[in-house]
Amino acid sequence: MNIHKFAIIALLISLNFSCKSKIITPKTPQNTYSNKMKLEYIGVAAEHKGMHVWGSSPVIDKEGKVHLFAAQWSMDTQKDFSGWFKDCEIGHYVSDSPEGPFKYVGVAVADKDGLFNSPHNPTVNYIDGKYVLNFIVNENNKLKTQRIVMYVADDLNDTWKPAKGAEADGTILRKPKDSTIWNYKAILGVSNPSLIKFKGKYMLYHKSVIPREKRGGAYTYGVAVADKLEGPYVIQPKKVTPPNMALEDAFAYTANDSVFMISRDFGSTFGNSGGGILWRSADGFIFPKENAKRGYEDLAHYLGKETLEKGTAYRGKKDGHLERAQVLIINGVPAYLYLATGVQVKEGFGSSSHVFKINFK
Repeated sequence: MNIHKFAIIALLISLNFSCKSKIITPKTPQNTYSNKMKLEYIGVAAEHKGMHVWGSSPVIDKEGKVHLFAAQWSMDTQKDFSGWFKDCEIGHYVSDSPEGPFKYVGVAVADKDGLFNSPHNPTVNYIDGKYVLNFIVNENNKLKTQRIVMYVADDLNDTWKPAKGAEADGTILRKPKDSTIWNYKAILGVSNPSLIKFKGKYMLYHKSVIPREKRGGAYTYGVAVADKLEGPYVIQPKKVTPPNMALEDAFAYTANDSVFMISRDFGSTFGNSGGGILWRSADGFIFPKENAKRGYEDLAHYLGKETLEKGTAYRGKKDGHLERAQVLIINGVPAYLYLATGVQVKEGFGSSSHVFKINFK
C-alpha cells in the first residue's frame, strides 16, 4: 500500500464521534493550519451489486452513526455510463464506523419524472441544527437544464423536505437570467453544489461550464450567497476560480477565518487529471492560483497499477482517476476523505466510492 502525504486544512464542523455522540459547538484546533497530513487508503466505502455507485457524501448523526448519501444507477439501463444523468437516484448507506462496512438503507431521493430527472452528485451537511442535502437534477436527460435542489431535515430518516426559500420541488439555484452574471451563458446550467456557513453568511458553491471564445467550454466555479440557511440564494457576479484553470467537483469548507476547497484537477494543472487540487481563499469569493496546490493523486498511486489492471474501467482509464471529494469531520479536523472512481475489480459491481483515512503527521 502506498501512502501519499498532502497538506489539508482543518474544517469547520465539529462532531463528537461516539456511540452516543451529540453535535457540539464547532471548534477548530489551533495548530492545524500548517500541519501536514498523510492519506491512507482504507478500502471501498459504498458499492452495490448490479449498480454504479458514484460520489458519496458523509455525515454523522446524533447517535454517532456515519451516513453516506451516494449517487447510484443500474448498470443494465445505460451501458455507456450515461445513467448518471438519465436514471440516477440518491442512495442512503449507514455504518457504525467511518471505515465501514456500510449497509445499504434504501433510496433517499428517487428519480421522479422528466422534470425532476436523475438526482445526482449529493452533498450533505449539518448546519444550524438541520441536515441539509444538496444535489442536481435535470429535465428530460438534457444537461443544459441542470439545476441545484436543496432539501432539509431534522433527522436522517429520509424525511427530506424542500428548503423554505426554494421552489416547490426544492430547486434552490438555476442558471441566472441576468446578463451581468458570470455564468449567464452557461452551457450546462448550474451543478455540483457545496455548502458552507462563513461569517454569518451561507455560501453555495456551484459549477458552470461557460463558453470559450474559440470553442468548447471552461469548467468554472462561482458562489451564491444567502442570509438564511434555506435561502433564497443569489449568484454573485464574478466567478471564484482563475481563468484557464479547469476544475471539477469542488468541496468547500472553512477553517482559521479562511475558505478552502478540494476539487478534481480537471485541467491537469498540478499533475494528471486523476488527482485533485487543494484551494485556499481569504474571503470565499476569490481562490487565487498561488494559494492552490496538489491535494490527492489517482487510485493507482495508492493501490499500484497492477491491482487495477485486472479491473474494468467503466469511466476513464485504469489509473482510477478520483472524483467527487467529500470529507468527514470529527472533532473539528478532517478525518476521512471519500472519493469515487470508475474502475472496478469485482465482478458484477460498477463504479464505487472509496474511503481514505487522514492522519496528522
